[in-house]
Amino acid sequence: MVIAFPIACFVLAFVSDLAFAATSNGFWATASLWLLGIGLVTAALAAVTGLVEVLGDDRVRNLSDTRLHAIGNALALLIAAFNWYWRFDHGSSVIVPTGVVLSGLVVLGLAFSGWKGGEMVFRHRVGVAD
Repeated sequence: MVIAFPIACFVLAFVSDLAFAATSNGFWATASLWLLGIGLVTAALAAVTGLVEVLGDDRVRNLSDTRLHAIGNALALLIAAFNWYWRFDHGSSVIVPTGVVLSGLVVLGLAFSGWKGGEMVFRHRVGVAD
């Protein structure tokens, strides 16, 4: 359940970046910065829960989908962390086009990672009670 929060925050950060690009309204720049920050904090919590599951089950650890899911998440988080830092350090002037592109890459990374997470659940039955 904790994975919904960072996904929502990162997708909404992308949406608010697009809104900022369209309107130049500072509200959207502030919203994006906060959404990225909250997304990073909640993603750290989600990563801990995922790590506990991976370390606790050899079958899960040995799936290639698990590694791809983890790599996708890690890359998305690294991009989001850089995106947050870059905005925090340089302000709203870096949102268009750099921030929009970085937020879009995070959403694409999450889509890939979500696909691999779905493979883990629906194909390999990870986290599913028999």
